Amino acid sequence: MIGFIGAGNMASAIIAGMCKAEFTDKGDIAVFDLDSSKTDCLKESYGVTVKASAKEIAEDCDKVVLAVKPNVIASVLSDIDSIAKEKNPLFISIAAGKTTEYLRSCVSFEGKFIRVMPNINALVGAAVSGLCGTENVSDVDMSFAENLCECFGTAVKIDEKLFPIFSAIGGCSPAFTYIYIDALARAAVKNGMPKAQALEVAAQSVLGSAKTVLGSAEHPWTLVDRVCSPGGTTIEGVASLQKDGFEAAVMNAVQASFDKDKKV
Repeated sequence: MIGFIGAGNMASAIIAGMCKAEFTDKGDIAVFDLDSSKTDCLKESYGVTVKASAKEIAEDCDKVVLAVKPNVIASVLSDIDSIAKEKNPLFISIAAGKTTEYLRSCVSFEGKFIRVMPNINALVGAAVSGLCGTENVSDVDMSFAENLCECFGTAVKIDEKLFPIFSAIGGCSPAFTYIYIDALARAAVKNGMPKAQALEVAAQSVLGSAKTVLGSAEHPWTLVDRVCSPGGTTIEGVASLQKDGFEAAVMNAVQASFDKDKKV
């Protein structure tokens, strides 16, 4: 059985992805949250099993997803420590900023921990998730976590020392992209297009461009050159972006997010 301690937006998105992908029987997904309205909603929507406490999750589940806020994860692990020590479940943590070393320090035994960082696009099954594990995590355990992540997007195994930069380009960048999409749409509104239609066009263009990059072996700048006709409209816009420091602004935003993550 796979247990979730915490039933917030991200846990709900993961469970939705698991059910859609038929990753496991719905009855083999157990959930606990202090807010019973959240677990009741998940039970009604997906038929999951609701548990009365975090201890029940630890008692009954061989895989435990820690989906609580980072500031309470230590107390949660302390609460279930004695049971987990006996059962030795695989822990999968989605708590932002909490390293595997920190997680292991919260229990009294050599627990098995996989750290996963999904992004908000899990809500539509299109997240990119970074993951890494403690040295006692088996290949089978890691494959399980990767397959779980693929229920709501894609999974990328990375060295834990790269998590801060992954957080910046994987976790924070959806916000940057939303701003870019909205800016495109607002420019279209300025020139007469209705906002809803402009958002649809801009978002679809970004989606298609991302798929083109992922499906091509060519460098992004080679793709840029393919769109830019001599003396055409696209090269005029690209030159304007470069003049206004577009690339530098993006790199500075990533650096600011990276630097902040290192301070947390």
